[in-house]
Amino acid sequence: MYIVGIALNAVALVAAASSGATLYAGTFGLILVYLGIRYWMVTTD
Repeated sequence: MYIVGIALNAVALVAAASSGATLYAGTFGLILVYLGIRYWMVTTD
């Protein structure tokens, strides 16, 4: 489930960045970092 969320957020990040919406792109970037950390925490258990 984390992989799907990371992939969808990456697509949204690219779309927001290409349209010039830096605030949205930054938000999607933070979500990507959060999901990446959560995925790492789950897989290392």
